[in-house]
Amino acid sequence: MTVYAERAAEADWDRIAGEVDAYGCALTPSLLTDDECADIRGLYDEAGRFRSTIDMGRYRFGAGQYRYFAEPFPEPVRELRAALYPLLLPIAREWAGKLGRPAPWPGTLEEWLEMCHAAGQVKPTPILLRYGPDDWNALHRDLYGDLVFPLQVVIGLDEPGRDYTGGEFLLVEQRARAQSRGTATMLPRGRGLVFTTRDRPVRTSRGWSASPVRHGVSVVRSGRRHTLGLVFHDAA
Repeated sequence: MTVYAERAAEADWDRIAGEVDAYGCALTPSLLTDDECADIRGLYDEAGRFRSTIDMGRYRFGAGQYRYFAEPFPEPVRELRAALYPLLLPIAREWAGKLGRPAPWPGTLEEWLEMCHAAGQVKPTPILLRYGPDDWNALHRDLYGDLVFPLQVVIGLDEPGRDYTGGEFLLVEQRARAQSRGTATMLPRGRGLVFTTRDRPVRTSRGWSASPVRHGVSVVRSGRRHTLGLVFHDAA
């Protein structure tokens, strides 16, 4: 077991599952050290490590920039993605059962990505995001194709309140016959936030229903904010 897998396994996954059930998101303990966060931040300017760069303003996604890693991934990205997938899998399968949906996800990330690739979703999706003053990310979902894993993880690479201000992670849930509910979370450096990709099950008078969820980032007021995004399905 790698050091990254050990850190992920040491988290209280009963607590995380309970909070994701209740709120749609939950913080993990530290998954990366301060030095590892600095190393990953430093990769942003190495253009050869990425398959594409997205200017959010150009596409009206917000303001700021992010880059999709190309393979081979840096070790922490590769190892954390593989280690977190099986820990999230019980939540994903439980949600599918509540909603009466298929649960196509096999036991390992490797097997799941093979299914994605067979369906034409072959582009890697780990993301390194950089925000400066006045940058923000519009509410959205990271779907990328028909095959979707229902949870993903974002890891803070800077220290909020010191390296930047503002820039809260936003989760907005559209509730049936009610106003939407928002949750804002600051991402401590090195810690991950597990959150729902598309929707989550909520109990209603008629049983379970899917509550649509989108996520984004509030305006960064000062400094620079970097995060590592781990999506568990590849893109078409």
